[in-house]
Amino acid sequence: MNNNIITLHYDIDGTNFTIAGQASSNIKKVLKQLGVDPAIIRRTAISMYEGEINTVIHGKGGVADIYISPDQIRIVFTDHGPGIADIEKAMQEGFSTASAEARELGFGAGMGLPNMKKYADALNIESTPGEGTTVELIINIHS
Repeated sequence: MNNNIITLHYDIDGTNFTIAGQASSNIKKVLKQLGVDPAIIRRTAISMYEGEINTVIHGKGGVADIYISPDQIRIVFTDHGPGIADIEKAMQEGFSTASAEARELGFGAGMGLPNMKKYADALNIESTPGEGTTVELIINIHS
């Protein structure tokens, strides 16, 4: 990889569960083309997918901005959903505020944020109830 930063932007539709995951699938392809280690690609894809699904389920849609440098992958999800009232509680495995519709589709098990924390090297969450949430994931390429 050269020293340039690759920037990717995805709009995430908050009304369509069937296309959720397309951005994370695309990131996998890009990282593979760049020759990134398969273990890093896997961690990135899982983190990205969880964030993407959370943006659909909880954020009612939003955007994902990805910055790929020679040293790290930075993913920033931004939504204008209801926000997270209690981030500490939301980080607990199994805790979920997912709708009945999301649960019927097999989502909303309460593992999104815990999995993002597990597979990323850093996870930062900023949320204001009533205004939305920003989640930043950092995955180091040379861990």
